[in-house]
Amino acid sequence: MNGVPSLRVPQCHAQLYRKFLETKGVLDLKYCMQKYPDGTVTLPLQSSILPQLDLPALQYAIAPDSTCEIVHIQVPQLSKKARAKSCVDKLVDALQELLASHGEKWSEELRKDIPQKWQRHGDLIMFGEDCFRQTVWKKIGPGLWQAVAHGLGVKRLAQIKCISKDGYRSPVVTLVLGESSYVTHTDNHIRYEFDVTKCMFSFGNITEKLRIASFNCSGETVVDLYAGIGYFTLPYLVHAGAAHVHACEWNPDAVAALQRNLHLNGVSDRCTVHQGDNRQLTLQDVADRVNLGLIPSSKDGWPVACQLLRKDTGGVLHIHENVTSVSCTADQKNHSVTELQRNTTLEYEQDGENLNESTMSDMDAWKAWAGETANRIAALLKDITGDQWRTNIQHIEHVKSYAPHINHIVLDLECRPLI
Repeated sequence: MNGVPSLRVPQCHAQLYRKFLETKGVLDLKYCMQKYPDGTVTLPLQSSILPQLDLPALQYAIAPDSTCEIVHIQVPQLSKKARAKSCVDKLVDALQELLASHGEKWSEELRKDIPQKWQRHGDLIMFGEDCFRQTVWKKIGPGLWQAVAHGLGVKRLAQIKCISKDGYRSPVVTLVLGESSYVTHTDNHIRYEFDVTKCMFSFGNITEKLRIASFNCSGETVVDLYAGIGYFTLPYLVHAGAAHVHACEWNPDAVAALQRNLHLNGVSDRCTVHQGDNRQLTLQDVADRVNLGLIPSSKDGWPVACQLLRKDTGGVLHIHENVTSVSCTADQKNHSVTELQRNTTLEYEQDGENLNESTMSDMDAWKAWAGETANRIAALLKDITGDQWRTNIQHIEHVKSYAPHINHIVLDLECRPLI
């Protein structure tokens, strides 16, 4: 029978039926519930469940005094979500109109040549270099960027090509539409301002920033060895309540943004910024907590972190690392490293990544790396202080994945001197 199968029920019982069917995953969410003058409502169903649907049992389980029947709706109303076009679809519409005005035809090859992911900072969108490579785009000229901005609902556009090899991991970014490359981004009530052509911003670290914000660092001195523009420094100060943070950063552009962000968030009086190579840091014996937020590895900072920990009480190290499990092939590993070097830093606006998608082999690799790291840190602390230390793995946090079996994790390692 044609049409969308739907369950017709009395309006007074519609929500009970809807909630039950929704929990069973059998509603067809492409369509809306529809009300009728006779006081009934139709709930669109997935056609595949009809052979298993027992109407008397369904009625008895939900509302025994109600009625229910299957009807087929010929012209059902689309749901709001189904009616809404994705950002990519809106971009396609704008570009199709642009091409038509220039006497050019749309093709599947052109659709593959437009960005599928990007970073959004207010009215600026930044996309990668692996798009708009077809000759037709060059023929159109500057009008292309106006159409792209219109399709995506922004005023400014930037394109990131790679990460420079200047030691600072500075982005190579070109502003293709607009006059100013300064943007403002707000995470968890913390305001970050920076120049997208000079500084990076990682959306993928939001879960770790939120985790840090949940810490109780009252009375603590924290050292952030890789502060950047304040990704983790600011949550320690604004939300975790650290008494003082020493923020280390060697990129002068990032330092300028960091100092501005400290001022914007009203916490500059509780932070000391150390510009330069943190391996030359003269601070020692001051930290209750050290943040080592550098990937793919913060290993070069481990000796510095050990020197920073208070010798009388010790503290906690938060050690970031990209850990590869044995399930990862050489090709996958090389691909991931290439991606990190080119860096896209661009992420889909809806990120579906979560820990449940990681395999047991991945988690075994994390535990093995954490154990080896704990032993290495204990040895470093003994070499530096001359005393025995106990290291305890408090927690292993999964931040995000770069490729199958290659994961950014954080090890919370408690380090205490044996007295």
